[in-house]
Amino acid sequence: MSVQYNSTSPGTWRYGGNQLKRWRTKANVTREELGAASNYSPDTIKAMEQGVRMPTARVLDVADELCHAEGLLSAGKDYVRREPFPARAQDFMQYERDAISLWWYEIALIPGLLQSDAYVRFLIGNRRPPVDDGTAAERIAARLERQALLTCKPPVSFSFVIYEAVLRCPLGGPDVYKEQLNHLLEMGELPNVELQVLPYERATSTALIGPMVLLETREHERLAYSTGQSVSQLTADPEVVSAHIERLGMLRTVALDPDESSRFIERMVGAL
Repeated sequence: MSVQYNSTSPGTWRYGGNQLKRWRTKANVTREELGAASNYSPDTIKAMEQGVRMPTARVLDVADELCHAEGLLSAGKDYVRREPFPARAQDFMQYERDAISLWWYEIALIPGLLQSDAYVRFLIGNRRPPVDDGTAAERIAARLERQALLTCKPPVSFSFVIYEAVLRCPLGGPDVYKEQLNHLLEMGELPNVELQVLPYERATSTALIGPMVLLETREHERLAYSTGQSVSQLTADPEVVSAHIERLGMLRTVALDPDESSRFIERMVGAL
């Protein structure tokens, strides 16, 4: 099986929009009429019907009454909700929840599962272009909720390799930075977590390619995940997975071992 990143809108948005259009058409209600009654433009109603935008509770309630849907459209409010993760990351998050092992190499930011509360809030709250407060709050909560994987039962096996440049970047200011380094030390003590630092002097060309994640599902399928500025790829393609295994294996070999890595981070904290 090959899994590729799905760039479409969430399925619940598309289904909700499809039902909205079917009921509106059946009742001979125009987009202009529905838009005027719900205080949205006809173009916005069209975007909702196409699944490009989330059908809001107000639109579903108004359409339910105008189209005499007898509660069938309003019932969609319980299922059509804003997704807590950006569209390009949703597939990965789904598989991450069911992983039994995960190898992660990071070159730019602290891996999401190891981010402190303040670090998460700084990253999401300072995005460019910015997101609205509601979306930011949902994404912060969702990222922090993901971290329950570190202590779930049965335990998931984690291996993190972090490039030194990530640790040297004091995002959020001195207090957030120090808290994040101490948080890494704390997470590295978990029995199912292996945390390694890749120092500058041990870096190879492979280390500079970009972040990589390799995860194994409960069905023992291995998936490779990689990200860039605006794109992400999640795939079970054997060639891509094999390349991830080779690269991550090499990086784990040349990085400091977990004890050396802890001492490395401790020295950084002591120098602050």
